[in-house]
Amino acid sequence: MSSETDLLKDLVPFDIFDTEAERLDRFFSSLDDEGWNRPSRCAGWSVRDVLAHLAGEELYNHACLAGDIEGFFRMLEREGISVDDSIGWVDQFNDWCVRQRRGLPVEQVLQEWREKNGETRRRMRELGRDTLIQTAAGPYPAGLQTFHYDSEYATHADDVGAPVSAEEAGFRLEWRVRFGLFALAEQGSNAQVERDGDRIRVRVNGLTAELSAAEFVEATVGRLPESHPLDPRIRSALRCLA
Repeated sequence: MSSETDLLKDLVPFDIFDTEAERLDRFFSSLDDEGWNRPSRCAGWSVRDVLAHLAGEELYNHACLAGDIEGFFRMLEREGISVDDSIGWVDQFNDWCVRQRRGLPVEQVLQEWREKNGETRRRMRELGRDTLIQTAAGPYPAGLQTFHYDSEYATHADDVGAPVSAEEAGFRLEWRVRFGLFALAEQGSNAQVERDGDRIRVRVNGLTAELSAAEFVEATVGRLPESHPLDPRIRSALRCLA
């Protein structure tokens, strides 16, 4: 598989982060009560809950920027969230963020997210692509961490139905395919992936499948519909992003 330099070198993660944040802000700003309460693609979460998740996770993002992951974990423990499970704490933290904000006026949560995320985007850009920041997984380049934020924001924009224009859809799909390929390689997935234009061929332990680029992106972020015929073993091997 191609290296990070080959796959992502001509992409600017900070610009993509701005674009996806602006997409969400435009969408959130257009909603009425019915729109806020509509179910999202995230099981059990409304559109409003997705906003609460985005606002709450800035606690983690700012801890990374401050180099204070230990302080962040101490906060989680005070809130009854176990950090012993290297993966399980994330789901607990996400649920806690949503619960903490369900009783607040939505305008307050939206403003919290705008301010905190605006600071995150500004500071990540100032750090630059190669500066290492502290994360829960250890030191990691700010540019690659921003690509992870890009993917999450694009996924959640799709989760809530934020519009994507025809003019930007092609580039958006392209960078998401490339980052999905990078993430699979970074995590050492046993999925062998070959790209041929808009088609992605996958082999996992003798099983094979061919997906469109859009289906591949949905598989990497765990958003393929349950009705999709992709073998569960291939589906699991392709899931590499939040």
